Amino acid sequence: MNSPTQADTTNRAAPRQQQDDEIDLLALFATLWHQKLIIVVCTAIFMVLGVSYALLATPVYRANAIVQVEEKSPGLPGMSDVTEMFGGESAAVTEIELLKSRKVIGTAVDDLHLDILVEPKYFPVIGRAVARRFAGEDDEVNTPLLGLKSYAWGGEEIEVSELYVPASLFNKVHSLVAGENGSFVLFSPDGDEILSGQQGTTASAQGYSIYVNTLAARAGTEFLISKQRRLSAIIALQESLGASERGKDSGIIALSLEDTKPSHAEDILNVVAKTYLRQNVERQSAEAAKSLDFLKEQLPTIKKDLEEAERKFNAYQVKAGSVNISAEAEALLEQVVDIESGMAELQLKKAELDRLYTKDHPAYQAWREQMAEQRARKQEFSERIKGLPETQQELLGLKRDLEVGTEIYTQMLNNIQELDIVRAGTVGNVRIVDDAAVNVEEPVKPKKALIAVIATLLGGFLGVALVLVRAALNRGIENPDDIEAIGLPVYASIPLSDEQRKLDFGSRKSARHLRKLRNQHPTALLAHRNPTDITIEALRSLRTSLHFAMLEASNNIMMISGPSPNVGKSFVSGNLAAVIAQAGQRVLLIDMDLRKGYMHKMFDMGPEDGVSDVLSKRVSIDKAIKPTKINELFILPRGAIPPNPSELLMSKSLTELLETVSGQYDLIIVDTPPIMAVTDAAIVGRQCGVTMIVARFGLNPIKELEVTKQRFEQNGITVKGVVLNAVERRASGYGYGYGYGYGYGYYHYEYKSDK
Repeated sequence: MNSPTQADTTNRAAPRQQQDDEIDLLALFATLWHQKLIIVVCTAIFMVLGVSYALLATPVYRANAIVQVEEKSPGLPGMSDVTEMFGGESAAVTEIELLKSRKVIGTAVDDLHLDILVEPKYFPVIGRAVARRFAGEDDEVNTPLLGLKSYAWGGEEIEVSELYVPASLFNKVHSLVAGENGSFVLFSPDGDEILSGQQGTTASAQGYSIYVNTLAARAGTEFLISKQRRLSAIIALQESLGASERGKDSGIIALSLEDTKPSHAEDILNVVAKTYLRQNVERQSAEAAKSLDFLKEQLPTIKKDLEEAERKFNAYQVKAGSVNISAEAEALLEQVVDIESGMAELQLKKAELDRLYTKDHPAYQAWREQMAEQRARKQEFSERIKGLPETQQELLGLKRDLEVGTEIYTQMLNNIQELDIVRAGTVGNVRIVDDAAVNVEEPVKPKKALIAVIATLLGGFLGVALVLVRAALNRGIENPDDIEAIGLPVYASIPLSDEQRKLDFGSRKSARHLRKLRNQHPTALLAHRNPTDITIEALRSLRTSLHFAMLEASNNIMMISGPSPNVGKSFVSGNLAAVIAQAGQRVLLIDMDLRKGYMHKMFDMGPEDGVSDVLSKRVSIDKAIKPTKINELFILPRGAIPPNPSELLMSKSLTELLETVSGQYDLIIVDTPPIMAVTDAAIVGRQCGVTMIVARFGLNPIKELEVTKQRFEQNGITVKGVVLNAVERRASGYGYGYGYGYGYGYYHYEYKSDK
């Protein structure tokens, strides 16, 4: 296999750049499949949470009632057609607003004491579910779990019809603790005892007053109780009460109310509907009631005037003796009485008009015309009466007053009776079609199946999002073309081997062990233990490529480094040296990582008497170099960890060491620390003929390789190429198939992206 040329790299980079803006669906699927465990775990967790919530959540029931609003007939003929023409609102729309008014809702709040909130104190999360599933006999209370007697576990019941608290403690949660035989103790929000009382009696103290109707609980059971402001309770009920018209202009109003207690929802809805019906009837009879009150106020005055007229008439007859009214006077009297009665009726009508309309209203103008006509007629008859004898005139006037008073009084009594009948018989235009009812078999909330499905889908979505976010934040190289696009040839792609994991960590495959193995140094040489492994075959291909690269090198020393820890460069260095030695060349492997070198572990030897000892003149080169189990392969371990590794590598001793061994071996492979962690690689690289860097599949971003290349070039070192290590088999088609790595414990190097 020939090494890639710069021309090849340029040719590959052009089409690669054209694809940067395209979405590689295959690669996307490969990323998701590779991280499928995260998606499955996240989905399972959310599914369990969703199912748990569906099972533990308190069911909510819906009460329904139906009210019919009959359309009122228009006040004027043809007005209904005009209303429809201009799109007038349905009568039900107005009735819905009246139904949800504070006057109607406030009655329900007062009758059912909805401004008093009281419930047992349940154990967190599971307490309500346990209490809800308790099915005991009447007045039977569930046995407390784990001895937690202060919590309610099922069967508890309390009803409070009266509660007064200081104004500053509205909406504050108080504690009521049940005692023996219906007794209780009330505590303030701060936990101070306020008062003690007994079921069925009013207890008062410190500005508090409470009346407990019903209390069935085990001694020591705690209840949470609070007093709301009346307006707050009304607003809360208005918001929870649903009212809508079924069908356009149908006049059918559907009422609904949701509550955790079915009977409570029914009671509230029934009270609201009945209160609304009663007030609708009262509105319909309001006009008749007002007119009736007015007539009753005027009746005593009319009666008094009638009695006075009768007294005067009788007195005149006694004084003047028996006087008969002539036929002409009798006819005039009848007509005058009619006029006077009409004027009196108009006067009563004027009082009602004054209450309903202004003086510019057409009805008021019509009344004025009628009154003027009656007055004109009265004036005409008054002139005719003046032609009668004086005795006849006097008698006629008294007789007129008496008959007019009698007529007005009788008419008023008749009107009062008619209005009383109208008021009592008013039905209204609203009726309750269906009383409130609740289907206790099917709660409206929670929708268990829907919640479980949504939670599962949400978990899967979040799992996918987490994988994609992690992939976006860690844009590790997965395609060799990305490396070649920045001008670095890829000499080989080394697949990961499951055999190496077995050698280093046994047969354990748990996630915990796999995570630990990512930072575990290899302890066995794969090329020696399993020379037929696919990873070793890839290293043999690399060996061929490096053979031609070394022909152009200034010496036979090759340095292998990397951008950061955990890329597996020591694994590549050790096994590459082994396969080259197996080909018959004399190879020396030098562990130049004086800080954390572990190459000696791969060859079952200690680090002592190594590079640091040679450079410090404590050990000779011949004594430091040790043979291995592989023929023609020798190793120079790191030696004792020195206090000044960089200064030691910058000494002349390093040059002397490399020049000495260069003539004794066919190839020298130097393993150095990561360039982005320490500067050792830059120091050693100046004296090496070939520099190769190892990048890890899915770990090193392309920007990191660019920075690595720049670091070496700044120090006058040309990077010959890249070995892509730990390649995994994925759906995108790159690589083979295992997934762990090795590495160092250096501090993490941070760099800034150009993005």
